[in-house]
Amino acid sequence: MTPEQLSQAIVTALAALVDAGDVSLPDGVPATVTVERPKVRDHGDYSTNIALQLGKKAGMNPREFASLLADRLVGTDGIAAATVAGPGFLNIGVDSSSQGVLAGQVVAAGDAYGHTTEGTGSNVNVEFISANPTGPLHLGHTRWAAVGDAIARVIEATGATVAREFYINDRGVQMDHFGASLMARAHHEPPPPDGYQGEYVVGLAQRIVADQPDIVHLPNDEQMVAFREAGYALQRAEHESELHELNTDFDVWFSERSLHDSGAVERAFDRIREQGRLYESEGALWMRTSDFGDDKDRVLRKSDGELTYFSSDTAYYVDKRDRGFDSCIYLLGADHHGYVGRLKAMAACVGDEPDQQLQVLIGQLVKIFSNGEELKLSKRAGMIVSLRELIDLIGVDALRYTLIRYPVDTPLTLDVAEMTKRSNDNPVHYVQYAHARLSSITRNAADLGIAADADSYDATLLAHEREGDVLRALAEFPRVVARAAELREPHRVARYLEDTAATFHKFYDVCHVLPKGDEEISDLHRARLVLVAATRQVIANGLTLLGVSAPERM
Repeated sequence: MTPEQLSQAIVTALAALVDAGDVSLPDGVPATVTVERPKVRDHGDYSTNIALQLGKKAGMNPREFASLLADRLVGTDGIAAATVAGPGFLNIGVDSSSQGVLAGQVVAAGDAYGHTTEGTGSNVNVEFISANPTGPLHLGHTRWAAVGDAIARVIEATGATVAREFYINDRGVQMDHFGASLMARAHHEPPPPDGYQGEYVVGLAQRIVADQPDIVHLPNDEQMVAFREAGYALQRAEHESELHELNTDFDVWFSERSLHDSGAVERAFDRIREQGRLYESEGALWMRTSDFGDDKDRVLRKSDGELTYFSSDTAYYVDKRDRGFDSCIYLLGADHHGYVGRLKAMAACVGDEPDQQLQVLIGQLVKIFSNGEELKLSKRAGMIVSLRELIDLIGVDALRYTLIRYPVDTPLTLDVAEMTKRSNDNPVHYVQYAHARLSSITRNAADLGIAADADSYDATLLAHEREGDVLRALAEFPRVVARAAELREPHRVARYLEDTAATFHKFYDVCHVLPKGDEEISDLHRARLVLVAATRQVIANGLTLLGVSAPERM
């Protein structure tokens, strides 16, 4: 019995109590009831505090309410016991046959197990990298690449349609500095003082000249633009290639230039003007963001006619909404904390409900040490640890998993040696090893002629305490995924996988899955093999949601 099935059983029991006149619920019977796994195993398989929530509303002592509910539940198929504890908690035990059926259900569901339909019909935009196409992606981008993609994956697992979006900051003076730096390097000259100093600029310039030998003979103004655009194209392609190697693929690469070239900025101004939130003062165009909690109104166009960065931000949001996205999620760096209030105020100014259509996640900084020294980042000075170097140094799986397994608002200090250690002290190795071990058991079973038949095994045989622990862990997976999607916290999936791997290892230490020596193959072996197959499937599904591989051998 899954938590969802148990929740429905409790709802049905509550409805029966109301129909019988045993209790009165002024607000009606709830559509769902929260059930949780108790921390103490002796308290049962699941626990709920629904009696504490509804008892007073029903004009009853919560313990009395819980007792009535317990009596109703005991007669329900799949529920073996229901007892009242404390001020009104209800502890519930499920019978082994009901619990064991889950293993077959997981195997039958396969890759779809853990997915729900709660988000079906919603269209979500997740923008999780915003970068200038003037240099390599670095560690800050790498954290967002991993976490943002994982957020998109767990939201997709709820049935929602998700677009992953990369915002290209390809407008402004930095692009011209980039072009001038490339042109200087192509002529074997140092870049200008406000240019880019990194060695990657030399390499890019050489590639451009090799592809376009005549570029160095263009007039200076034309030559700078030609180098700028060629460098842009090469750097953009490199970003896409490296991110793909990190298992992060974007659906949309959105150009900031396109906002201005397409007239999207003026269309956004018109939208805000319709809402009565624009005004002119001292020759500048302002948006009344202070009407919605911002500390001051924001300038969209300066008195000299120059558009502000916030005008692009505003037009970009309006463009997303016009493209049909019901909600827009922004993942921004720690230095953008002040943007949260103004972005929400901006959304309100265009006529939206910010708490519904817009969410901003702020990520903290990451430091990585190697041999006791921090790997420094500075694109402009040329001392940069790029995404490419991080992949080569740490590996895709270890890099992604480690960056995802912590909440994004937590500053990280990581060590290369710890991230790449091949031992159970390394969480990604521990989880992947569990999957490899489960795969090995399945292969060994096949050699003995035993298959994990989810249609014919005897579910009642999975009655050992450790088998119950595994089954309860597997039953939690859909809820963990749904919660991770709701809170935008994919680290919950990683921590769940670690706990489930530990639960499996404890089971395997005391429950023999395969016959030993001359022992005959029994129905218990077959049932346990289905449980092994189900556990392998859940760990594989969880790793997939993190964009991490599930190796069959290690």
